[in-house]
Amino acid sequence: MTSTTLPGANPSAHSGAVGATAPDFGDARAEFQALLSGCGLYDLSWRAKIAVTGGDRVRWLNGMVSNNVRDLAPGHGVYAFLLNAQGHIQADLYVFQRGDSLLVDAERGQRDKILQLFDRYIISDDVEISDISDKLTALGLSGSQTQLVLRKAGIHAPDLGPLEFCVPKCDCACDCLQCILVRGDDPAGTSYQIWLAPDELKSTWDALVAAGATAVGARALELRRISFGIPQFGVDIRERDLPQETGQARALNFTKGCYLGQEIVERVRSRGAVHRQFTAFTVEGTLPEPGAKILASEKDEKEVGEITSGAILPLPGGDRPVALGYLRREAAGKDLRAGTAKLKPASLPVV
Repeated sequence: MTSTTLPGANPSAHSGAVGATAPDFGDARAEFQALLSGCGLYDLSWRAKIAVTGGDRVRWLNGMVSNNVRDLAPGHGVYAFLLNAQGHIQADLYVFQRGDSLLVDAERGQRDKILQLFDRYIISDDVEISDISDKLTALGLSGSQTQLVLRKAGIHAPDLGPLEFCVPKCDCACDCLQCILVRGDDPAGTSYQIWLAPDELKSTWDALVAAGATAVGARALELRRISFGIPQFGVDIRERDLPQETGQARALNFTKGCYLGQEIVERVRSRGAVHRQFTAFTVEGTLPEPGAKILASEKDEKEVGEITSGAILPLPGGDRPVALGYLRREAAGKDLRAGTAKLKPASLPVV
């Protein structure tokens, strides 16, 4: 992919999902606060864009993913899982209805797997798959002041619902030919994306910074992700996990009909057979490393879960260690620990 290197960015840096984003722009703590109470601006060129076209595109993709693509209105999107026949998660992605095509948005690290699975299941369907990541990229903005910054930059749009998008009215100085504004689906409801051509990335970035946005790097984005309890594929969601274990009910639809892996998802739902659940924990003591086992504080040292990620959140009231992971249901209400730390299940978002 060809894209403009933003000021301070390090395209070779890799930190989880934010592989094309600088680790920080000088002060990760301040950048984290901007993502909450200001307007943090970040590069999203690490996400792949895949166009699905052809007369059978809606029916076919609806049969591939776990959410309802069939009933998507133009200008709207959904979050979904791509499963195998055993119901295990192979990828997570967003699908957007653009009228003459469907757009699949996913982390670049999942792109090849998604393309391979798509290609495998196109039999005699009128469907074409195209990786358009070199033609369409994105910038992200998050924080309570994001709408104000957009207006100051000359980007005007109606109120959008989660995962709704539009072509905004622009009188900005960034010289973009035509961008698309997308509202995110984060718990705070304050995130947006701007989809645009790669050669318009730098000028749009500069215009948003001039309007008051704060450049944000990978470390602050990871802090925000963990504070909201958003699982990341490859870290908190693995190919052995079942959809209901992840707690991401927003990725599932139980009335859309058949899709790849649907039989297992329905069986888990009907039997209530979810034995462990993705959970956030507040931590008292040393933050446990990913992979640490969660133990019930009993004489038998029973293993009841595992840690998948964690961070020390720099909050105004003081630093707060928080971890994400999986906990078996029978352990609810028990004293928990991982390593030398005590754990307590926490409500989300943590901040």
